[in-house]
Amino acid sequence: MAEKDELGMRGERIAENALARLGYEILDRNWRCPEGEVDLVARDGDAVVVIEVKTRSSTMFGHPFESITPRKLARLRRLATSWLHAHGPVAGTTRIRIDAIGVIAPRDAPASIEHLEGIF
Repeated sequence: MAEKDELGMRGERIAENALARLGYEILDRNWRCPEGEVDLVARDGDAVVVIEVKTRSSTMFGHPFESITPRKLARLRRLATSWLHAHGPVAGTTRIRIDAIGVIAPRDAPASIEHLEGIF
């Protein structure tokens, strides 16, 4: 497995653990459809949350959130709709939200995490 893929998987595990500590219920991981892939889908109270996780080993080439472009946001909206169509309504939820989690995970230091709720 490529180093970049390993870093991405590590970041997703870190993000998932952080969400679980906050009380989120993880509904899906790495869900794929013809439109693309959703990193995480979770339930937060009455919301189904589609979560984009971006991981970097440092900020040398920019912050993880810098890679979330308007085009990527549009794709995340389409993916959220596709996930709901594929899975149907989630009991007790009334809304959908798209979040982003940025993880900076250096090899020789603890990871840091930032969570932006409702990026769209």
